[in-house]
Amino acid sequence: MPETSQNDALNTSKHEARKHNLASINQEFNDFLGLHSADQKLLKRYHEALARDSETFAKVFYDYLMASPVTARVLKRYQAQGGVIDHLVKKQTQHLFGLLSGSIDDASARCIAHIGEIHHRYGIEPVWIMGAYRLYIKHLQACVRNGMEIKDSDRASLEDTITKLLFRDMGLMLEAYWDSGLLALLEEKEKVSDLQEQITSLLANIPQLLWSMDISRNQPLYVSPSSRLICEMDIDMPIPCMGWTVPEDREKVELAWQNALQGQAVEVESRVNLPNGKQGWFRRHFYPYRNKAGEVVRIDGLMEDTTEAKATLESLNTLATTDSLTGLTNRTLFHDRLSQAIASVGRGNDQQIVVMLMDLDRFKEINDTLGHPAGDNVLIQVAHRLQAMLRQTDTLARLGGDEFGILLPHIGDGHRTAERLAKKFLQAFVSPFNYDDNELYLGASIGIAIYPQHGEDVATLMSRADVAMYDIKNKEARFKFYHAELNPDAQQRLQLSGDLRRALERNELVLHYQPKIDLRSNTVVGAEALLRWNHPKHGLIPPDQFISLAERTGLIRPITDWVIETAIDHCQAWRQAGHTLRVAVNVSVRSFQTTGLMDTIDRVLQGLDKRADLLEIEITENVLMSDITHITAMLKRISDMGCRIAIDDFGTGYSSLAYLKKLPLHTLKIDKSFVLDMASDENDAAIVHSTIDLAHNLGLSIVAEGIENRETLDLLTDLGCDGGQGYYFSKPQPAETFLNCVK
Repeated sequence: MPETSQNDALNTSKHEARKHNLASINQEFNDFLGLHSADQKLLKRYHEALARDSETFAKVFYDYLMASPVTARVLKRYQAQGGVIDHLVKKQTQHLFGLLSGSIDDASARCIAHIGEIHHRYGIEPVWIMGAYRLYIKHLQACVRNGMEIKDSDRASLEDTITKLLFRDMGLMLEAYWDSGLLALLEEKEKVSDLQEQITSLLANIPQLLWSMDISRNQPLYVSPSSRLICEMDIDMPIPCMGWTVPEDREKVELAWQNALQGQAVEVESRVNLPNGKQGWFRRHFYPYRNKAGEVVRIDGLMEDTTEAKATLESLNTLATTDSLTGLTNRTLFHDRLSQAIASVGRGNDQQIVVMLMDLDRFKEINDTLGHPAGDNVLIQVAHRLQAMLRQTDTLARLGGDEFGILLPHIGDGHRTAERLAKKFLQAFVSPFNYDDNELYLGASIGIAIYPQHGEDVATLMSRADVAMYDIKNKEARFKFYHAELNPDAQQRLQLSGDLRRALERNELVLHYQPKIDLRSNTVVGAEALLRWNHPKHGLIPPDQFISLAERTGLIRPITDWVIETAIDHCQAWRQAGHTLRVAVNVSVRSFQTTGLMDTIDRVLQGLDKRADLLEIEITENVLMSDITHITAMLKRISDMGCRIAIDDFGTGYSSLAYLKKLPLHTLKIDKSFVLDMASDENDAAIVHSTIDLAHNLGLSIVAEGIENRETLDLLTDLGCDGGQGYYFSKPQPAETFLNCVK
């Protein structure tokens, strides 16, 4: 064993011996000071006289401690953490009583030693401890000399006894103080030793290659053993593993090294051929170190394997831009590629760009009759058939549901090419699609827009292709090119589409709130956020006139983000005003199909101070049925975050009771079409009654929409409905006046 380790072990052994021999130390103090039973009897005789002013002394004692910067900090920290100084004063009084009891046994010695350890822990210096004992002596001497009950013949003996007890108390406390200091020193030495061992082990085992290079001597100061895992014994100074770097990447690595020699901190990524014959991606970091003269004299470096990180990044990028069912491009990437195609063509170029939107006919019948697995299988078959007809430079995307997008960039004659391809696409639907033993026949409607004739930006081209596609729904023609006379509202819709893109930038969107009432207590317990567009020309536009535009032009994601963020801001403002109210936000199917919804919800929840249940996400049954597997997974994640989930307009869709049992739901909202006439229509009343029972049997709360009169309210209350909203209580209110409904 090295000499240093032997000394440390010896010191530790001595310290432990002293710690365990406190009893003998106490006896030594008692013997040395001559403390005997006669002293205890004397103290017992005059205990009441000596303890009479103990509380006054304790306060004086703490005034003294507050005068010390160290002890003052300790006491202030104690108060900040909820401690009460009066409690400490009582403890100090108890300590004085303990001293005056004359107890000199081992238990009292352990108590005094513990106080010494506490003093050391908080950094209270011995000089202040000695000063405290000076206060003790001064106070008790005054008590002995001025006490009327104390016999003159006993004063000298009593003062001597008190002095011996104080010396014992002070000695044991300082003994423990220094023992604590010694123990702390030994522990720090052990920590340093352990840390050195850990660092050595860490550097030897971490997969990153660490090195340090002396520039003046061109010699390595350190190279971690892990270099062998990357490039065997080839450290190739001054740049490790340079000989194993792929030749095409060496130039940029050498350039980064030259920049480091000039004093720049640099990082560079390159491919490296590994000993196992594979190729990996590695990032080198160069950190220059300058001397006092400002010269670079050393470069420290780190080389880390980024192969897995790059693969993960590529995978995340794929997930963000790819439809998970078909493997096709999704709406986000489709818009991005269309934007790039427009930028690459530019004005004054003879080339054209074709945008085709395709919607499947009779697809809903497959989902309704055979279920969503059959629908998913058919969508995959459609994707394969269409993809086989396109060039490698073309893009086929699933935009959502049963809607596909086709992008043909850099076309000479867009009209002729699009017409030829549209006919080929429609021919692909002549033969049936197979699922199990079923032959399934589908049709398709195709709308076509061409750049630059029909538009010069993404939103306009998508919107006009959409107008063309919806114009031929339920008509004999199966594809159509856009033209301005397709329908009388086309131009207005296109104008609104362009205006909507700027509505967020111009702060034209607003939220109104309709209160939700607890029907048992008749109190406002929450609000539903309802989106409005305050258009500068057309006034307040309801959501049913622009949400579909937002979905088809890719604006639904930023609008949904804005609605959630704004609703939470208002929720927080209400809380600060003393009203804790749940806020409900409607989320469309397109929002669930875009990336980032979960990130937005997670981000806004940070501001709710662990009250995630104050945010309720409302969806319709049709949203749920659009992609049951994907939507269910997302709803579970939202529920796990602590948010509540509600199904809006319940009874108007096609949800299955089997799905309702499995979904992470909290609330069903009865559609107002059943509530409005339930007082006069027995069928509506029966539906509402059954829905309330269904919700309660599933452990869900139930809210009725469309309450417009007292009779309907009374009926719902009698049926056990939990909550309600409607014009009987209040119309939707702007955020700034909503709290008037609460008051």
